[in-house]
Amino acid sequence: MASNEVTDRSAKPDAEASRREWLSVAACAVVAGLALPAVPGQVLPADAASTRPDGENLTPLPDLPEPVAGEDPILRMLKDLRRALKKPVEERRWVMAVDLRKCTGCFGCTIACVTENKLPPGIAYRVVLTETHGTYPNVSRHFTPTACMQCDRPPCTSVCPVGATWKRPDGIVVIDYDRCIGCRYCIAACPYNARYFDSGHFYGDYEGGQLQPYETVAAHEYRVDRVRSRRASPVGNARKCHFCLHRVEQGELPACTVSCMGRATFFGDANDPKSLVAELISGPNVMRLKPELGLEPRFYYLM
Repeated sequence: MASNEVTDRSAKPDAEASRREWLSVAACAVVAGLALPAVPGQVLPADAASTRPDGENLTPLPDLPEPVAGEDPILRMLKDLRRALKKPVEERRWVMAVDLRKCTGCFGCTIACVTENKLPPGIAYRVVLTETHGTYPNVSRHFTPTACMQCDRPPCTSVCPVGATWKRPDGIVVIDYDRCIGCRYCIAACPYNARYFDSGHFYGDYEGGQLQPYETVAAHEYRVDRVRSRRASPVGNARKCHFCLHRVEQGELPACTVSCMGRATFFGDANDPKSLVAELISGPNVMRLKPELGLEPRFYYLM
C-alpha cells in the first residue's frame, strides 16, 4: 500500500485527536447503545468464507500437559478447544464468559483485540466500560468488558439488505466484507451497540500524515489476509467481534482470552459438558445483558 494514500482524502480528521480519544468515544457509544431497542429477526445459518483450508501451512501446536490441580485455566480451555474442533461445526456452541469479580480494568483485552485484528482508529471490538460509585474518599470502580454478544436470535442479520451478515452453524455472527455495502442498518439494529463502521481513517493521519509500519501488515480476520486500504474492504463496511474465528479454527483461543492477566475471560464449547465454560455458565451467579429482549446472547457474566 503506497504511503501517499494519506494525502488523497477528502476530509482530514482533527490533528489534535488521539488514540485514547478514539477509544473513549467508542466506550461512550457502547454505553449509549445499551439503552437502544432491538429489532429481532431470523438468521441465515451459513458458513463464513475462508480462503485457506483448515490445517494448511500451519505449525503444529505443542502437546499440552496432563491436567493437574490448580493449573492455569488457559491450559484447560485449550484442551477443551481442541476437543471441540474434532466435532462437526454444527455441533459446537461457542460462548464467552467474563468473571466481573476478577476483571481489574487493565484494558489488556482491548489492546490485544486491536492488535490481533489490526483495528483502525474509532473501532475497538472489545470495550471495557468503567463505572465509578461513591463519594471521595469512599469510592469504588467497576469494570464491564463488552463485545459482540453473538446472539442466537441476532437482530442485525435480518435487516441486512444484501445478506452480508449471518450466523454460522456454530453460533458466531460474521460479516462478508466483500458483500457489505455499508448501509449501517445492522449497526442501528444492534441493541448492544457492538458494531462499528470503518470510515477509512488510519493512525498515521495523526502521526504526520504517513501510514505507520504496523498499518501495512495484513490482518487475518475470517482467515482472509487483507492489507487495509482506503480503496478496498473493510473500509466502508460494518465491523464487529467474531470471537477471533481465525484463531479458534486453528486451535488457538481468542486474543482477549489469552491476554487477560486476571484470568477473568473464558471461552469454549457450551455443548461440551466437560468444558470449563460449560461448567461456569451453569452456575447460579450468571447473567446476560438485556435478557428481556429474547435474543439469547452467548456472552455471559459471572457475578
